[in-house]
Amino acid sequence: MVKKIEHIGIAVESIDASIKIFEDLLGSSCYKIETVASEGVKTAFIQVGESKIELLEATDKTSPIALFLEKNGKGIHHIAFDVDNLKDELHRLKNLGYQLIHTSPKDGADNKQIAFLHPKSTERVLIELCEDKR
Repeated sequence: MVKKIEHIGIAVESIDASIKIFEDLLGSSCYKIETVASEGVKTAFIQVGESKIELLEATDKTSPIALFLEKNGKGIHHIAFDVDNLKDELHRLKNLGYQLIHTSPKDGADNKQIAFLHPKSTERVLIELCEDKR
């Protein structure tokens, strides 16, 4: 079951420049910068109430973020929802006919297990489901 919006992912060209912008806008400081080598991405997180903004900078020309930036430019990349049990939620959504990008959880940033749903089945919105690593 979905508990809350965990974060909104924003594709950026420069983490450093974008951190300043979002810290100014939100009046909150970046609490973590992390590279996820398996995804070819550098991330930065800024807390906003119960949710977060995740800034995503490509570290590899073939990464999903690099491809997104090439096709769409900077902007909102995905919405992430915090779920009670990621495996169960993937199973439930698959049975309802949603197209999964990941059929099982994988390691993500900020101490999370993650999986994405394909935007073809979610009104063209890339959805990330996440759960704290246990």
